[in-house]
Amino acid sequence: MTVSMNIKPEALKILQKNDAKVVLLSLNDGSNKYSKVGGTCSIGANFQFVMMDETDPEYDIKIENNAGLNLWTSKPEMTFLSDNLVVDAKNSVLTLSDDSGIIDGAMTVQKYTGPVEVTKSDIKSAKTC
Repeated sequence: MTVSMNIKPEALKILQKNDAKVVLLSLNDGSNKYSKVGGTCSIGANFQFVMMDETDPEYDIKIENNAGLNLWTSKPEMTFLSDNLVVDAKNSVLTLSDDSGIIDGAMTVQKYTGPVEVTKSDIKSAKTC
């Protein structure tokens, strides 16, 4: 499986602010260990870049990219992606799109510092559809 992504210069500036050896393209919908966001309305609609110091064996799909990033994703994310991924930035906000259109108009970037613990406060403040 070949996946490729075009990272526009403005988006690359944002990503380069984080010192990371590995970058993951990860869902941010509560479905994985990197996400605190949750709710049925966010499934497949929210993505994030997770900046890490080492690879995660669960993220085993390499994303070729024009920026030379060590970029990976996993099978669950691929369910929501099609050909010709593009990451752009407008007013410091990252967008992810593909041939089908905009996938996420407000991607986040987080530095991985350890496992995410979802608190009762997180659950209370979670968006509902």
